[in-house]
Amino acid sequence: MPGAPQTHVNAQANAERPSSNAQGSPENVAVALTIAGSDSSAGAGIQADLKTFSTLGVYGLTAVTCIVAETPGKVSRIEPASARIVREQIEVLAKSFPIGAIKTGLLCTVEIVSAVAKAIRDLNKRLPPRIPLVIDPVFVATSGDPLLQPAAIEIYEKELFPLANLITPNLCEAERLTDTKIKDRQAMRRAGKKLAKKFGTVILLKGGHLPGDRAVDLLFANDKVIEFSAPKIFGVATHGTGCTYSAAITAGLAKGLSLETAIMRAKKFVTEAIRNRFQWKSLHALNHSI
Repeated sequence: MPGAPQTHVNAQANAERPSSNAQGSPENVAVALTIAGSDSSAGAGIQADLKTFSTLGVYGLTAVTCIVAETPGKVSRIEPASARIVREQIEVLAKSFPIGAIKTGLLCTVEIVSAVAKAIRDLNKRLPPRIPLVIDPVFVATSGDPLLQPAAIEIYEKELFPLANLITPNLCEAERLTDTKIKDRQAMRRAGKKLAKKFGTVILLKGGHLPGDRAVDLLFANDKVIEFSAPKIFGVATHGTGCTYSAAITAGLAKGLSLETAIMRAKKFVTEAIRNRFQWKSLHALNHSI
């Protein structure tokens, strides 16, 4: 972003391990809702989100959008839920729980994306102030398998993105949303600036797939660029890192942290989840219980 001030944040050096809710009593625990798919391998989707919420001291709610038969290396089958049941899950939870933040993950179909957008719009009208919304635009699995109907991306752009407090695309997703290739940090900056302007919200563009020995993410907010950096951990499958990252940010927002602090702590959390991974021969899974 030409001319914009930039801040560097070293996730390894500056972020402490996120603490659980200070009070710990049922009436004080923070609550977060994840609207996402069920991953049979439990490395991504609602399973990763719930494990992340729990470790970070947040009570997790779910609205399940689809059931995915997958392993970290392959998506076998996706069965979407009906848009009606997805919306009803959101509505009944909002009537009973003091939801502090919401994240979306895999939404699968045009109908589900539209239903989620309508449910959140209605929720914001009924329960001011607006609940923080983190959108992880899950289009393609880490394995490369497509996860979203192509037509649903347009509905994201028209109906869901305008409701977001934060959108967290990776480079592949940002390329799809900007129709440009992102091969270096300069292109990453241009894409992030374009997305922030296009959707009128804050963008966290994840740069872990760029070459280099550090995973650098860029936050585009209020004409500022803030850099979040952590050392890359090589030779490890990264299935579920995007879900875990956005869930950790959502947990922080539910607990009342500022956006920058929530991202800083989430960056540290996901880095440690990779570093302390589980491994069965060549199969890796993030450790959400760090």
